[in-house]
Amino acid sequence: MPKSISPFARRKSSPSPFSSLPRKKPGSRKSSLADKENATDRLDDVGGIPSLSPSGVRQGVISLARSALEDAWDDVPAVAGMNSERISDILRFRKAMPPIVSTAHLHALSVSSTETERELARLVAEGKVRRVVIPGRGKGGTAVGDGIALTEDWKSALDDSGLPPDLKQKYALLLDARPDSATTSTTSLSQTEIQQLVSAGFLTNPAALTSASNLFAPPGASSLIPLSQAGHTAPTGSIAAIGGQNAIHESGGGGSSLATQPTRNRLTPEMAFSLPSTGAYLKLLTEARQHLLNLLKQLSPRYKEATRDLLKEKWEGNVLGDAASRAKRARGEWSGVLPGKTKKWREFYGLRFEWVLAECVGSGLVELFDTGSVGVGVRAR
Repeated sequence: MPKSISPFARRKSSPSPFSSLPRKKPGSRKSSLADKENATDRLDDVGGIPSLSPSGVRQGVISLARSALEDAWDDVPAVAGMNSERISDILRFRKAMPPIVSTAHLHALSVSSTETERELARLVAEGKVRRVVIPGRGKGGTAVGDGIALTEDWKSALDDSGLPPDLKQKYALLLDARPDSATTSTTSLSQTEIQQLVSAGFLTNPAALTSASNLFAPPGASSLIPLSQAGHTAPTGSIAAIGGQNAIHESGGGGSSLATQPTRNRLTPEMAFSLPSTGAYLKLLTEARQHLLNLLKQLSPRYKEATRDLLKEKWEGNVLGDAASRAKRARGEWSGVLPGKTKKWREFYGLRFEWVLAECVGSGLVELFDTGSVGVGVRAR
């Protein structure tokens, strides 16, 4: 029989015009696209360095310090998502903050660091400004224990304390006698008066400033052993059963052991000036700086940079602040995140973004640059 030819026989296709091109694996194509995408995500840097000097504020140490103290907190929103007890805690925490301005913040707001240092030295010699130095709290510009406080604010905090009037007067005389010194002689004070000042937070032992390398380090296992064994070796209900009078201090807690030992006879004649709640201020400053750096890493894991507006939006907790959002909140129609649920208000008590940015810029943790198109950029160093 004759061989039949199928009408559906395959026809030879013409060679593809792409057959001569080199073949690439899919993985290499994806990596090239990722590199191209990462390259386009980087912000342009035209070289300009914007200034953080506040508008309408005269360039001077006292003026800039006042501006830094007054602009540290945001007002509590009308619809904040917080109850009255939480709002009271926030307001009490703000009121208890010491009037300290870090040197890094001061230089970030000033136009000329050299002129600021000269004026600061003159004001310290005149007794209008006092330096606050706590060694061992960081290195170089990132140290958080280097700051200033206006003498007027220092004495106002003294007046608001519950110390006896005669003791307040004696302490004020010590401040005026040594305006440029961080320590003072306590020979004119009795041991009871020294303990009162230590308990109030206006005096501290100079050795306590350099004995610990990290103010906020959690207590280690070795410091908790005496406290854990106290209940087994001491009678129930006694002070020794809870670790003794120095349990908090020896386990890494705050305060000074001078205030908890009324019978201590080794009080040093030289004590250091201090302000109440300085530890809380340093803790807030350290955690706020670190949180801002973490936000930069989240926005740009590779380059650690973002626009200032986008970084501020992240600091605010992605809470929209336009007029439409505020109107929806007032009518109860807005379903977004309330300010009280964000980290800014839960952990930082409404600390303003511009204040934290100035701290990071002055300490050298971040730098500002002009993008030329999308505003000011912020980059971690």
